[in-house]
Amino acid sequence: MSKTTAALECAVADVIANRAPEGERQTARQRHNTDRAFARILQLIAPRIRHFVRQYGLLQHWDDAEQCCAIAVHRAIEAYDPTKAQFTTFVNWQIRGELQSLRFRLMTDQRPSAKKVEATTVSLHQVAVGPEGEETTLESTLVDEESLELTERGAADYLARAATELLIEEFVKKGRSAALDQLRRQQPKRQLAKLRAAATPGTSGNLLGLNPAEIEKIEERFARDREILLTRVFSAVDGQEDAAEPDLSRERIRQIGKRASRAMAELTETHPRFVVMADYAATKGKRLAA
Repeated sequence: MSKTTAALECAVADVIANRAPEGERQTARQRHNTDRAFARILQLIAPRIRHFVRQYGLLQHWDDAEQCCAIAVHRAIEAYDPTKAQFTTFVNWQIRGELQSLRFRLMTDQRPSAKKVEATTVSLHQVAVGPEGEETTLESTLVDEESLELTERGAADYLARAATELLIEEFVKKGRSAALDQLRRQQPKRQLAKLRAAATPGTSGNLLGLNPAEIEKIEERFARDREILLTRVFSAVDGQEDAAEPDLSRERIRQIGKRASRAMAELTETHPRFVVMADYAATKGKRLAA
């Protein structure tokens, strides 16, 4: 086994070793290791790729051929079985197949039917000179009429979701703070003093003197409300809100959502972080009225 073949086997083994278990996603470290190993494979196999590209007469379409070879290497890794053959043998057939397919697609103007109509195959990446002398490519002249609308819609959905999540977090933070303040007012002064004396080191200063059991109830209540709100806002399935808290009735969940909606509407009008949302809603309302 040559040094290149041995290095290829090691790099392929690294890619396989960093695959995520079935049903799970790759971790950031696994993705980094996979990308590094795949780049190493392409580096080792580059001379072989150049040889096959020349052999299939695709030097004028180098970018397309290179992309096809990268796809072939990826497929070879996915289907590779070390018990049947070495990776070099296995990947050769994958590269040959992809380049043969590419040549079949690019050389359609060499067929008799294409010659009759004087068809010519061109690359989307081929550089041409525009009407004002600027360099351009055919790819840059293609316009997708729906792309702008889809991009704007996707960006709007993303920003709306992010803003709503922040609004829910602010509502939960404000409600939790108000509940803790109310708990402080309800605690007798003597009991507060005893609890402060019995507090363990490291307890937050804002929570000193408060009953830990009552604090836990408040935390659980607002964690529950947060999950209910996120489910009600972002769930695409009707009735899915019940899954957030199966012990609560549908009516109770509606009441929590209604109360939170009023509070969050007030936040958009008073909190400087969300005032832009209220301004946007007012401007949109004026446009619709006009």
